[in-house]
Amino acid sequence: MTRFPCPYLHGAVELTDERERHIARRHPDLYREHWPRVAEAIADRDQVRCSGRDPSTRLLTRWFAAVEGGKYVVAAVVTELGTDRHWLSTAYIARRLSQGVNVEWQRN
Repeated sequence: MTRFPCPYLHGAVELTDERERHIARRHPDLYREHWPRVAEAIADRDQVRCSGRDPSTRLLTRWFAAVEGGKYVVAAVVTELGTDRHWLSTAYIARRLSQGVNVEWQRN
């Protein structure tokens, strides 16, 4: 298991072996070429959004000019209800961010 520091959540975000395999399989472009950017997005995000699918999931995003000519890296972090446990559900590259999603925090 890997842990990424996350100042926003005042703790660490866990990455299980199973979730890492999922990301490698479903998002090989991110996993092969830009994997260190996930840790950067978690530690020093540009924006935190609430997931429209799951209220216990936050989307920590960061823009990287060097990722495929300029794209976002999104880390979907689940906080277990009633605990301080945070874990990475998935991570992916996005050309743009969804509109209409509740922004919880934004870098000024």
